[in-house]
Amino acid sequence: MALVLAPEVPLRDWLEDLDAVSERSPGFFTGRPIIADVSSLKPSKSELKFLLAAFKMRNIRVIGLEGAAPENVDADMPPQISGGKPAGDIDVPDAANAAVAAAGSPFADAPVPEKSLLIEGSVRSGQSILHPEGDVTVLGSVASGSEIVAGGSIHVYGSLRGRAIAGCTGNAKARIFCRKFEAELIAIDGLYKTADDLGGKFLGQPVQVNLDGDSIILKTMD
Repeated sequence: MALVLAPEVPLRDWLEDLDAVSERSPGFFTGRPIIADVSSLKPSKSELKFLLAAFKMRNIRVIGLEGAAPENVDADMPPQISGGKPAGDIDVPDAANAAVAAAGSPFADAPVPEKSLLIEGSVRSGQSILHPEGDVTVLGSVASGSEIVAGGSIHVYGSLRGRAIAGCTGNAKARIFCRKFEAELIAIDGLYKTADDLGGKFLGQPVQVNLDGDSIILKTMD
């Protein structure tokens, strides 16, 4: 199962966000197979070469391209990928819908950035969700062996059994919320704790995670 990166314009800003993710979570992209979805960029051949060079400089291994014009893909570039299936149902709500959802959410005490990502199902084992632009909300559960990386906060309405990495672009105010805490790893703004560090005190409980200076604080939610 590959991780999909979808560059956006302006590309310089998108690459800066990517660098911030790499800086906050060293080794996150190491050894991962990456699909580059360039459908929103519609790059020319020279722009596509620049993007692939930028990935190579960052040691990001691109195994396939999606959405590139066939005439712009040279023989020495990664092959075109077609017929793939998304690992889960992912929807990006508009600002108005995001505001309505936040107003009715039990997690509404956490600020919701303009660019939020809503996952209507669950995140299955082996999936990686990367969204450095803002919050990620999962209406289902996050399975063991999966991970969510968000620039903002992470909201999980079901069980959190995988890895949750919030505030990956330097947002120390980001938080993690879940209905049932069974996480393998939690991290905010580069600070992290593993399941071994956390013990069993909060296991199976509704939990909120935030930073207090350089300390990760877990609290149960009523």
